[in-house]
Parts: sequence; structure tokens; C-alpha cells
Amino acid sequence: DLSILTADERAQQLVGWNPSGELSWPSRGLVSWFEATAARRGAAEAVRCGEAALSYAELDAAGNRLARYLIAHGVRPGARVGLLLERDLALVVGILGILKAGATYVPLDPTHPQERQDYVLGDAGCAVVVTGSALSERLSGAVAAVCVDRDAAAIGACSAEPLHRGDAADAAYVIYTSGTTGQPKGVVVSQRNVVRLFTATEAWFGFDEHDVWTLFHSAAFDFSVWELWGALLYGGRLVIVPYAVSRAPDEFHRLLVAQGVTVLNQTPSAFSGLIQAEADQDPAALALRVVIFGGEALDFGALRQWVGRHGLDRPQLINMYGITETTVHVTYHRIDAADLAQGGSLIGRPIPDLRVYVLDRHRELLPAGIAGELYVGGLGVSDGYLNRPELTAERFIENPHGAGRLYKTGDVVRWRADGVLEYLGRSDHQVKLRGFRIEL
Repeated sequence: DLSILTADERAQQLVGWNPSGELSWPSRGLVSWFEATAARRGAAEAVRCGEAALSYAELDAAGNRLARYLIAHGVRPGARVGLLLERDLALVVGILGILKAGATYVPLDPTHPQERQDYVLGDAGCAVVVTGSALSERLSGAVAAVCVDRDAAAIGACSAEPLHRGDAADAAYVIYTSGTTGQPKGVVVSQRNVVRLFTATEAWFGFDEHDVWTLFHSAAFDFSVWELWGALLYGGRLVIVPYAVSRAPDEFHRLLVAQGVTVLNQTPSAFSGLIQAEADQDPAALALRVVIFGGEALDFGALRQWVGRHGLDRPQLINMYGITETTVHVTYHRIDAADLAQGGSLIGRPIPDLRVYVLDRHRELLPAGIAGELYVGGLGVSDGYLNRPELTAERFIENPHGAGRLYKTGDVVRWRADGVLEYLGRSDHQVKLRGFRIEL
């Protein structure tokens, strides 16, 4: 019952190291922000995959046509619609069309086992799946397949006029994670959860229409949410990385050079392959201005070879810790020379509209330097788990140190004396590899 912290230490954690000020939700959702950008950017290239590309006007119109086709096939506001597509232009159109129909997309990775795909579609209650003819053969008769290739003519005959459905509070996606409970669990994330992620971080990054992003990750991994909307909300260009290229560092390096990519998002294990692939290439060939790490713990020492060739200013190297339940990213840390000389994995400070706490098993604050479990509050905290009220109540709790809810992460961290968080590991036996949560 006795606090370990002094009053000053407590104030430092609650106020000094956490952002201050009132938290307010954004008024617009993903669709309305994108449509405003599309109206402004018009003929500018929005998305490219190989030799194929769509302008902002073409992408917006394609999304509207698919939305109307989905509505004609029974998709209603709030419905959850499966998305099973390879990484190509149709994937981006599919996400946009589902959202424009007022529905929620449930992404499936074509490389995942059939058993997982069947479970996700059943648990999410998807009556319709946006897919392709080849992939539709995997679907059971319980769902209706809207095939973007087979139904292309019918979709193309639909009106391209906007629909103006839904609002910022609507669910944008349900992404299924693995974890301590065995079966995958669906995390429900709203459009406003995603919008505030960008408005809260834009001062750090300055994303704009000059940026070129890669869609490197599966749509079933929430790093893709950051990649997709980071490009399309700010009028930049999104370059889709086919699955085979994402697993071939030499080919991926050639794509980065050829497309002039400026914003790159990578798990540390994937980036290690790129470091080796470009080791004998001209460092000046890359146009990168920022590399953002996430998905797993980053060993700063592994970056020394890269920094020796490129320095730390262009591109900047940013480590961002995050989890699906708190909308992609939680913290931000720009890596400097001192970080490379020390061990550990610094994950930095919280995003301005989030609150973070390092707590003991009694959910009391711990002093700097002492390991405890990380809890996250603020506007990034999602609506919880789909169809799992007991688990939601267990992991999403009332904040004992402030207003709102906290997400209990299961990650072990500690504060440094300067108010920077250091990631130490898990409180259970879970490991993460390329962003996937794996139970040993």
C-alpha cells in the first residue's frame, strides 16, 4: 500500500514523460480525408504495381464503383467484408471500396493456412469476400465471392459517383492476431483510430505529396495500414511490393532505387537482408529520407554497417514500438550515434495523443530503471476484440492513474532516467518474428 515513488517522481511519469493536454477525436474519417486528397491530386499517380498504375482520380472512381457493386450484392453499413487478394492494385481498390460501402474490411493473407482463413471468415461473420477467381476456390460455400477479375465488367458498369457513407467512428478493419489465447483474435480498429495516428505524428515526419512509399507488408499485418494511408492521405505515391520481391532483398533494393522510394517501413529482420543486399551498391542510389522500424525488437548494433554507409540524417532511422490493439504505433525514437554504441532496444516516447505507464503486478507505477509491464492509454486504444468480451475485459481495463481505458500489452519495459522507454521482452513465452506473434 506504500508508494515506491516520491510525489515528484510520480508527477514526472504522469505529466513530465507523458504528453499533456486535452485529447480530442478527429472529425473526419479515412474515406473523407482520402476523397479530399484525391480531388486535389487528381491526375497524379496514386498507386503502382510493376508497369500498372492508377491516378488518384482513377483510384477514387474504382473504389466508388466497387462500393456500389458490393451494396448491390447485400453489403450494408457496418458489415464485415473479407479481403483475400494478392498484393496488387486490386488490393488497394478492395480496401477503399469496402470502406466506401460503409463496411469494415477483414484482410486475409493468401500465404496463411486454409484453416486460419476459414476460422477468420467464420469468426468475423463475413458473408461476402472480395477476392480473385483463383483465390475464390479456397472459399467455402458459406460466403459469396466478389471476384475483381471475373466481375470486372459488372463492377466497371457501376456509377463512379461517391456514396458518402459512414463516419469517423465506424470500424475500418478487423485484423486477426495470434497470442496467448491460442485461436487468433480479431482486433476492431475504427477509422478515427487510424486518422489520429497520422495527425498526431505528422509533425515528426512531414509526410507530403513528394513522398514515395512501399506497401511491403501483408494487408493482414497492421504495418500495412501505416504504409497504405501514409501515402494516400497525404497525396504521395504508393508502390506495391509483390510477395516474391518482399522476400528477395536484391530485387527489393532494385525496386527502391528504380521507384525513388523516400519512406520505408521494415521489420528489423527484413531490413537485415536489405543491409546485405545494398552493401556493394552505390549508397547515393537510394532516395530514402526515413526508415521506420516496427513489428519486433530492434538491435541497434545491427545497424552499424548501414549507418557507416549512409549516416543518420538521410535517411533518418526511427524505431517505433506498437501493437495492433493500439493502432499500429505507440512510441517514437529517432536513433542517434550514442544508441549504436549501447545494447538494448530503445522505443522512445509516446505519440502525443497516447499515455503510457510502466506498472507492477498491482498496477502501481514503478520507478525509472525498474522493469514492469507496459500499459497504453489514449486515442489509439482500439475497441477491443471481436466476439471476445471476456478477453476484452481482461486486456482493456479502466485506467487507475487517469481517465479512459488502458491496454495491457504483456510487454516488459522500463523507463530510463531521461524519460525514454527501453523494451526488455515479454511477460509470457510469446516471441515475434517479422511482426508475427508466435506462441512457443
